[in-house]
Amino acid sequence: MERQKRAAAIHDISCFGRCSLTVALPVLSAAGIETSVIPTAVLSTHTGGFDGFTYRDLTEDILPIVKHWNSLNLGFDAIYTGFLGSFEQIEIVMEAIRIIRGKDTLVVVDPVMADNGELYSLFPKEFPTGMRKLCAVADIIVPNMTEAALLLGEDYREPPYTRGETSRLLCALCELGPKKSVLTGVSYDGESLGAASYDSDTGEFGYYGVPRIGGMYHGTGDVFASALVAAMLRGHSLASAIRAAVDFTVNSIARSKEAGSDNRYGVNFEAGLGEFAAGL
Repeated sequence: MERQKRAAAIHDISCFGRCSLTVALPVLSAAGIETSVIPTAVLSTHTGGFDGFTYRDLTEDILPIVKHWNSLNLGFDAIYTGFLGSFEQIEIVMEAIRIIRGKDTLVVVDPVMADNGELYSLFPKEFPTGMRKLCAVADIIVPNMTEAALLLGEDYREPPYTRGETSRLLCALCELGPKKSVLTGVSYDGESLGAASYDSDTGEFGYYGVPRIGGMYHGTGDVFASALVAAMLRGHSLASAIRAAVDFTVNSIARSKEAGSDNRYGVNFEAGLGEFAAGL
């Protein structure tokens, strides 16, 4: 039997609302990947659309967890980071990666910090500068278009985009340090939506899009990135992993839209986990 892959997921826990660890853990686990977690914070709900949520910072727990793992000689095939609870955590997570990263460990950074042209209100204005340093130690980064603009110090522009425009952004993102960059929320015609990619090792650009589904749904970036990591660990190429992740995400959105679910609650990815895993 093939050796089971192991991933470390470094995200917050939103106790209600499908995002962060409550997405990453089930998606990776359904794909047959042993998933260890480092929670960066615990919230009663995610922060999108909810008022009065509770928040407990877990910054002081991150490195002790990592050092205990290191004492056990645990190896990881991937380290996958998402929402970080504070500016201080950026340097701490970089140290965590340094400690547990092996020679062949895939490091995927989803620089969760902004959407719809705006930095999240809980982050200081210098947060993108710090996130740029974290992206520099990654193998793959997965920003949305707003996050890409902030990482590069550029103004955000509404879609649709041109292929030349996204190609330039993807190359610039790889110049920050990662070998591969993936842009989410890319539309070239206003009717489709998908992800564009660039592999600096091969010089290859890619894009996969599907018909756009109207509405705004929280947590879809986490669904996409988690599915991407799962597919990569199961041996898929970057292009194949993006296709699998886009399809899984859009099917989750369609399921939720058909059910008339409150978009703050996230998307129904759970009902598609079996089909997703079988396709890997």
